[in-house]
Amino acid sequence: MSAPRALGAPAPAPTTGTMNHRQVLEALSGLLLVLFVAMLSGTVVSTALPQIIGALNGSQTQYTWVVTATLLTATATTPIWGKLADLFNKKTLVQVAIVVFVAGSIVSGLAQSAGQLIAARAFQGIGVGGLQALVQVVIAAMIAPRERGRYNGYLGGVMAVATVGGPLLGGLIVDTSWLGWRWCFFIGVPIAVIALFVLQATLRMPTTRREHVKIDYLGASLIAIGVSVLLIWISFVDSSFAWLSWQTFAMVGSSVVLLALAVAVEARTAEPVVPLGIVKQRTTALAILASLAVGMAMFGGAVFLGQYFQIGRGYSPTEAGLLTIPMMAGVLGASIISGRLITKTGRVKPYIVTGAALLVVGFLLLGQIDHATSLVLVGGAMLLVGAGVGMSMQNLVLAVQNTVPLKDIGAASSTVAFFRSLGGTIGVSVLGAVLARRVDSAITRDLTAAGIPAGGGDGSSSLNLAALPEAVQHIVRAAYGDATGHIFLISAGIAVVGVVAALLLKPIVLRSSLDLSDTPPAS
Repeated sequence: MSAPRALGAPAPAPTTGTMNHRQVLEALSGLLLVLFVAMLSGTVVSTALPQIIGALNGSQTQYTWVVTATLLTATATTPIWGKLADLFNKKTLVQVAIVVFVAGSIVSGLAQSAGQLIAARAFQGIGVGGLQALVQVVIAAMIAPRERGRYNGYLGGVMAVATVGGPLLGGLIVDTSWLGWRWCFFIGVPIAVIALFVLQATLRMPTTRREHVKIDYLGASLIAIGVSVLLIWISFVDSSFAWLSWQTFAMVGSSVVLLALAVAVEARTAEPVVPLGIVKQRTTALAILASLAVGMAMFGGAVFLGQYFQIGRGYSPTEAGLLTIPMMAGVLGASIISGRLITKTGRVKPYIVTGAALLVVGFLLLGQIDHATSLVLVGGAMLLVGAGVGMSMQNLVLAVQNTVPLKDIGAASSTVAFFRSLGGTIGVSVLGAVLARRVDSAITRDLTAAGIPAGGGDGSSSLNLAALPEAVQHIVRAAYGDATGHIFLISAGIAVVGVVAALLLKPIVLRSSLDLSDTPPAS
């Protein structure tokens, strides 16, 4: 055991298990490639999606579900991947997730309709869920929480590069005639294959398998189905059927029953996929609540920025990618700076609180935009949103990892990731549904005022602007530009919950040991 550190003495040397700094960096090279691939799969599509859905003659609802399908399956499978990581070799699981991701990417690129693309993206999401969860788990198994703040800066850097480079790359691909939008999905395949071989060469993880353990497939299935039914209801209520209708009662009622059954199963099973014992801890519960809010606000709001710039403002996909740089600069700068400061001080709460507050302010400013807002104001607001994400998202996971033993690190990490992805899935669905309703209403109103016969109101042609007359194009652009600000105001309201949860977190000092059992007792 170590002696207590004297007041004012330098921080103890970080503990990273049996791996030295060079070995950690070598292993991180493959893991960061994996994370880059997972994030690129979403960001490379963001600016290209209006063109993709237009080419496939899809609707606004299908636009939303191309994103939601991936988030939904990633959310549903994240706890299973995390639990598997506590039972089997983590390196093998990462490689399996890469293979699933590659297969989903190829099938997505071959889709012939919006429905096929949604189904392929749902399959791809299984791999994405594994990659996002397992990278966090593997890093937690290699590096002590105190030192992990420093490496979280690297994670933030990769997030920023993927999020900046993705929209730019997606825009260039769809703007290059000899490539076409299908390469938005194919482009990640060679990167994923490289990551597969890099991990094989650099990552050495021991297998820590516990005997007589079963995966809680029933609980995971109940959660996935319950959430899916709720999201389907959100997407179609008020358009295909009324708020007060038998469809609403049937779908919402069945969702509530399924989720209640899931809680009952999780409370009784020996190895729950979402461990209620961990969830009930104050730090974990508040981190989950904050992650849920951050996920809803961040995913739900940011996913529509590419659509705002292209349809609402008339910029090309490449230009739309360039215009999102301020947000990614905020993620990069805030994650690196906060990571270094966390490693130096050992304190994480101040940065989570600051990040959550910046997220609210940024979304409040974005809530004021319309189709003619100054790009300087839009860019400044995106910078604040990015800084909020960079300071809060990874550090919420870090706060939870600090409270659990190493043997439960997979379940704890994946539980936070699960609720963050769940928040993102709900946010995209809810805000997408709100946007679709407001856009359809505005288009119908303005077409009627202009004496132009309105379409069926399903938005099926509104994303294919090239096929519309110039007068109608102007109406559609104004409708999208003006409606987007409203969903950012909703995002700001959701993000306030994250601020409250962050303020209620207990002030903690991150441990310098890899496992709780290695922590010296308090004197």
